[in-house]
Amino acid sequence: MKSIYVGNISFDITSEKLRELFAAHGEVKSVKLINDRYTGKPRGFAFVEMDDESAETAISATDGLEFEGRNLKVNLAKPRGVWRMRRPRH
Repeated sequence: MKSIYVGNISFDITSEKLRELFAAHGEVKSVKLINDRYTGKPRGFAFVEMDDESAETAISATDGLEFEGRNLKVNLAKPRGVWRMRRPRH
């Protein structure tokens, strides 16, 4: 199972539309749209889980694709701790 990062998505996108887009490349296990924890508004990115082989195909097919008026940025998601690293304070 691989988690795919999908960035630069329209704020109007639904998880169903995103699921349809990725389902063309294999079985989608889950779709998680990320919202701001304080405002509840979309943050413009999501995570899609697919099996390993389908994930690679989906990434190749959708990275840079124009979808709902935006060019998607799609790649393999990094482990959670990697993007949460903070810069040292001076």
